[in-house]
Amino acid sequence: MNNSEMNQRRLSATPRGVGVMCDFYAARAENATLWDIEDRAFTDFAAGIAVLNTGHRHPKIVAAIKAQLDLFTHTAYQIVPYGNYVTLAEKLNAIVPVAGPVKSTLFSTGAEAVENAVKIARAYTNRPGIITFGGAFHGRTLLTLALTGKVAPYKLGFGPLPGQIFHARYPNALHGVSVEQAIQSIDSLFHTDIPADQVAAILFEPIQGEGGFNVAPPEFIIALRKLCDQHGILLIADEVQSGFARTGKMFAMEYCPQVKVDLITLAKSLGGGIPISAVAGRAEVMDAPAPGGLGGTYAGNPLAVASALAVLAVIEEEQLCARARRLGAHLMETLDKARVSCPAISAVRGQGSMVAVEFADPATGEPDPVFTKKIQRQALEQGLLLLTCGVHYNVIRFLYPLTIPDDQFTAALDLLSRLLKS
Repeated sequence: MNNSEMNQRRLSATPRGVGVMCDFYAARAENATLWDIEDRAFTDFAAGIAVLNTGHRHPKIVAAIKAQLDLFTHTAYQIVPYGNYVTLAEKLNAIVPVAGPVKSTLFSTGAEAVENAVKIARAYTNRPGIITFGGAFHGRTLLTLALTGKVAPYKLGFGPLPGQIFHARYPNALHGVSVEQAIQSIDSLFHTDIPADQVAAILFEPIQGEGGFNVAPPEFIIALRKLCDQHGILLIADEVQSGFARTGKMFAMEYCPQVKVDLITLAKSLGGGIPISAVAGRAEVMDAPAPGGLGGTYAGNPLAVASALAVLAVIEEEQLCARARRLGAHLMETLDKARVSCPAISAVRGQGSMVAVEFADPATGEPDPVFTKKIQRQALEQGLLLLTCGVHYNVIRFLYPLTIPDDQFTAALDLLSRLLKS
């Protein structure tokens, strides 16, 4: 079976709504390399959309999953609990950027984590409203679609969406949105859409993922905390994509250490490739839902918990936060140098190894998704897997495993430099 034959089977068997980027099919993978069914090798700078900070099939993670597989695969934690769930909750409680006593609960996906964070916030405050931001991405379920601040392709044809969700402006200096204007847009919502005393939470990404790797300035985060404290609103950080060493710290919120959030949502690289997510937060807030109000059949699956515990150990033992900073600095230096010969580059931004490059037409300054797609396509043709993002699809984001060998990383950056110069 070759890629072409498999693709015909896919088109016949699965709906078009599941958009698929690549026309080849995975056969095996190791660390930062993926091989297709025709045995072609690709350097993976997508990492399953930020799921594989520890790489494909890290041996310690594989060993942990195999060991759990020999014990049991499922009991449903809320029916028959198991100790590793508690151990993982304790470890998360100790490291998340939340003040005071902390509690955590586990789920399966990032969207589940966000939905449950909203449930917890509403239960604690007895308020319905949630404020989030333009350019945000929080998931594909109906509630998280309403929270997401990007229409195409996520919201097309799926309305009406749940109510009591409101979008403010996210600061973006490149596109003329200052921190002051972003905060003013929240105040405007209080006067035009929902009174502050009916808002349960403000939900934000410290670094927007799908929105284009836009980094929240510390002064914006500080202002959000002040605004929330003023009005009795909870502050929720969505670190589904930015967590677990990607930014050069365990969580992006650590770049603004003076601010602690009330709730934080976690997923993706927490599981090292096995589906698991979490909500952590202030104990009194987390205890607001009644028994039975939280959970899920597969929430905190034993295999996923075993994988997550191994992920945390690998991040610490292999000093992946420091490695993320080193690799990211090399990448940003490469991209900055490329600006000399590639006038289409309008911005290079990020923290640690959560880095993006944005493209615009040099003549007009307008976002250039065509050029962006061209670079992505040419890279893929030469064996480098890249992802695009941004409200205008004109951003390339880099999500290589933090465990990628140095020589493979350098070779990928050399290829990227050649493509940008040409």
